[in-house]
Amino acid sequence: MTVYAVERSLPGVTMEALAGAQAAAIAAASASSADGVPVRYLRSVFLPADARCVCLFEAGSAEAVRSVNDAAGIPYSAVSEALDLPAPPA
Repeated sequence: MTVYAVERSLPGVTMEALAGAQAAAIAAASASSADGVPVRYLRSVFLPADARCVCLFEAGSAEAVRSVNDAAGIPYSAVSEALDLPAPPA
């Protein structure tokens, strides 16, 4: 599966709302997978100074990732294929 980055602008978001959005994204990805369209939430990075958030998902298509985010009700500005580069083992 491919990794996709979902870009969001979240001005004024509270930590509680951010946690709620993360929970909604995880639940929507699980529901999509249960319905036969595998999507896996990987992680998010929030940049408070810019009110920007980037969430990483693993899926078969960008459309599947868009559908999950639409179902979760979380606004986004772009969904793009991404390269997830984890740190090498120590």
